[in-house]
Amino acid sequence: MSKSCIGIAVLVLAIVLSGAALGRGGGGGHGGRRTRRRRRGHMSRLILVRHAEPSEDARGRCYGSLDVGLSDAGRAHAAQLPAALAHLEYDAVYASPRMRALQTAEPLGRRVIADDDLRELDFGDFEGRRYEEIEASDPELFRAWMETPTRVRFPGGESYADLKARALRALERIRASHDAALVVTHGGVVRAAVAAWLEIPDEAIFRLDQSYCGTTIVDWLDGTPIIRLLNYDFSAKSAADGT
Repeated sequence: MSKSCIGIAVLVLAIVLSGAALGRGGGGGHGGRRTRRRRRGHMSRLILVRHAEPSEDARGRCYGSLDVGLSDAGRAHAAQLPAALAHLEYDAVYASPRMRALQTAEPLGRRVIADDDLRELDFGDFEGRRYEEIEASDPELFRAWMETPTRVRFPGGESYADLKARALRALERIRASHDAALVVTHGGVVRAAVAAWLEIPDEAIFRLDQSYCGTTIVDWLDGTPIIRLLNYDFSAKSAADGT
């Protein structure tokens, strides 16, 4: 069986089993750090949240390292996160240093630890430019970007391999420091991490949808990652339920 088939099979099984494990025994995300002696069979957790909708100024433009804040709708969406995620336990909150991630994490009311390795892909010379401008000025590179995005190195910026390496480094560092941590970051970071944990080929990462404020929950049991939930918007459910 290919690695991609194995990864997809694991993903389906994990989502089926996710309902039994999401809350980790009750509590809530707003207590102090829980101290537990690590033992055989210990489970650690990362809760990954994509930032909320960015400012209208970013629409139609290439932005990764470009530091844009949230739109009004994005701020309203982020304001729902504390109630939406209250059933989840976590010891610490980390975020990308980009304003859109920090503003998404702010309503949680916890100290936010910024980690530069959690930032979005750096598009280098393309940052802030409109897509049609890039297509006109660099047609061959633009075509390669559209056809094989994970193989392109952006002039003055990064490649997908760069993003993947630093994202995994940061997330492993965070996981090793906490029983459970919440991480507010970017779609590229979440896709790269989930694809690596499931051993999905790089070229298939865009099959992993990433919505604004989409939440992904990953548990490690004796070092093995299990995807419990993928890209679920708890805040949308809370709004629909009137909570």
